Amino acid sequence: MIAVIQRVRQASVTVENQVIAHINRGLVILLGVAQGDTGQDVNFMVRKIPRLRIFPDTQGKMTDALQDIHGELLLISQFTLLANTEKGRRPSFELAAPPEEARMRYQETLEQFRALGLSVQAGIFGATMVVALDNDGPMTLILDSRAGKGVKKVKNLLHQADRQT
Repeated sequence: MIAVIQRVRQASVTVENQVIAHINRGLVILLGVAQGDTGQDVNFMVRKIPRLRIFPDTQGKMTDALQDIHGELLLISQFTLLANTEKGRRPSFELAAPPEEARMRYQETLEQFRALGLSVQAGIFGATMVVALDNDGPMTLILDSRAGKGVKKVKNLLHQADRQT
């Protein structure tokens, strides 16, 4: 599971010319679900992201987490984070989880964030969305739930896909 995390002053999601979600100060998370992601990957993201100390305190040092500032969270599914661009000019998405599996993991992640008592908004899984945000900093991080397990499994999947072609 890959997450692009952006610290924002505000953000919104629009679908078919209707604003469906809006947050003020907090985090926008673009979430890509990879083949083989499990509940452990969901748990990693839900434990890690709200506790990242990436918000400045009164002295401007990044000591505060989303929970400390009572910030809001906007979760958006984005399978394109799993794009394989190693060969050719057209991305391949064979590393992304199949839609039903991805939808299940996305929903599980959303529910677990909400269970923490966070103010959480969400995009619509599978919809074409317009995401607008004011990146604060700018501050953008990439978090891979598999990176802490030795060699990145997503990179392994990329190499496996290369060998098969």
